[in-house]
Amino acid sequence: MERRSFLKGALALPLVPGPAWAQAAPGFSRARPGQPGWPTEASWDGLNRNVGGRLLKVQPSLSICQESPNGGACREIFRELKNPYHIGDDPSLTQTTGWVDAWTSQPSVYAVAARRTDDVVAAVNFARENNLRLVVKGGGHSYLGTSNAPDSLLIWTRAMNDIVLHDAFMAHGCAGRQPAQPAVSVGAGAIWMHTYNAVTTKGGRYVQGGGCGTVGVAGLVQGGGFGSYSKTYGTAAASLLEAEIVTSDGVVRIANPCTNPDLFWALKGGGGGTFGVITRVTLRTHELPAFFGGVAATIEASSDSAFRRLLGRFVEFYAVSLFDPRWGEIANVRPRNRLDIQMSSLGLDRQQAEAIWQPFLGWVAAAPDDFTFTTAPVFRSIAARHRWDPAFLKTYAPAAVRSDDRPGAPEDNIFWSANVSEAGHFIHGFESAWLPASLLRDDRRAGLTDALIAAARHSTVEIHFQKGLAGGTAQAAATARDTATNPVVIDAFALAIIASEGPPAYPGLRGHEPDLRDARRSAKAIAVAIAELGRIAPHAGSYVAESGYFETDWQNAYWGANYARLLAVKTKYDPSGLFFVHHGVGSEAWSADGFTKLAGR
Repeated sequence: MERRSFLKGALALPLVPGPAWAQAAPGFSRARPGQPGWPTEASWDGLNRNVGGRLLKVQPSLSICQESPNGGACREIFRELKNPYHIGDDPSLTQTTGWVDAWTSQPSVYAVAARRTDDVVAAVNFARENNLRLVVKGGGHSYLGTSNAPDSLLIWTRAMNDIVLHDAFMAHGCAGRQPAQPAVSVGAGAIWMHTYNAVTTKGGRYVQGGGCGTVGVAGLVQGGGFGSYSKTYGTAAASLLEAEIVTSDGVVRIANPCTNPDLFWALKGGGGGTFGVITRVTLRTHELPAFFGGVAATIEASSDSAFRRLLGRFVEFYAVSLFDPRWGEIANVRPRNRLDIQMSSLGLDRQQAEAIWQPFLGWVAAAPDDFTFTTAPVFRSIAARHRWDPAFLKTYAPAAVRSDDRPGAPEDNIFWSANVSEAGHFIHGFESAWLPASLLRDDRRAGLTDALIAAARHSTVEIHFQKGLAGGTAQAAATARDTATNPVVIDAFALAIIASEGPPAYPGLRGHEPDLRDARRSAKAIAVAIAELGRIAPHAGSYVAESGYFETDWQNAYWGANYARLLAVKTKYDPSGLFFVHHGVGSEAWSADGFTKLAGR
């Protein structure tokens, strides 16, 4: 069928449920292998033909460790679990191996290695018609385990990774209603490192994305999406101009402000794997600033009282000198009286950045009995076009990046050294809370300082300044208001994250089990620490992509007043609940594993 005609037809189709996917009744259960209703081999063969031979019987890579946990093959697998590209190219793996007492990464039974939108359509139809648990995975970076489920069919979009730049993009149906603008269209399986390389290194422009380069583009957009420069450019979700998506009826739909605008809004921060399978997103691009840069330093205080003065001075310095669109990234408030600064800058050369920081750093240096620079301040500023340039980074900042070590891997398969700990990690605990900008007022800074210190006695508090839009540009705030993300982010100056992790591990895998005692101890400490922040920021809200697995009021925490509207969109486009993820919109109607419809829901 001619592609344009097909899309026009799809756009016109009403959402009228047929008997195979009518509203699921309480007690409805999805099929599992070996149970009545599980597709026959002939049925699976038919799906394989429909997707051009791209149906995979998933072979768990870690099964060899069951046979020989200390053998060379098993050791090699665990070594490659620190390579995010290896993980991403294996349908049986996810970037997180599990979360204590929450979930463990488990492969699907079958996977459709989609290369075309038609492959996704065939897989969605097959799952719906056969009552299968369906999973969607692109980058596979979900901390909450939403990109894997046992006894399921996986739609694996990794190979749908085309990246196309546009000088003047016009969304479908929007001619005369909005101007054409520079943009980039990205396939569902593309990751940010490759997208930045195409848009910035080669194209000379900027697209708002995430900090970790191996995160999937489509997943980040659907989750909300914060990067180093969100205070200037807004969120990745707010950058969305158009999406192509396959909904639960197997129809390919275009979603933008002029076509299916309700679905378009929901895709901007309403959560991945919830409303359908995105096959392509188009994002606006921006002119590059002259420079991207940053500052790094670690300061240790000699006593508790000195640390309180240090942190109080830093909070004041941030409020007066850094609370603007130019500064992002992280300050870590650590146990044992340490402040670790790893902040990014935009549009400043090295001399300008040093001048801004001199009052604070000079104050620290003037009190050597109280404060020690355990890592001396380092300022960097580079031409913005080199920010994600693989050749430049390997030559001029080799310690900052690592390369995909597999034979024949593409030269642009790099990732940040700072993200190595996240590759294959096993999560002990993870909590986040948006911190309102009102805490930066003169009369509240002392309370903020005390709460940060109280929390850091139990676990490190990471203050992610770029994940709050207060202090940013008016445009960043305005575009965020038209997304599904919890509106509290607009008035937050930062997202506080308290988390702990261990190396790749699997319960029950001899020699590679997680240290459950240590993990649970860390989880308890994190719970106590986040409670300290809750005293100064009650009902703060939490970022869906980086949040607690056991969050009880997740609907309000993730989406606030937007949840009712999101649920209406979910009911309209997925009335049977085909798309299920943990703590996703509408998931309260299902059992925790997504297999059984609950009574009264």
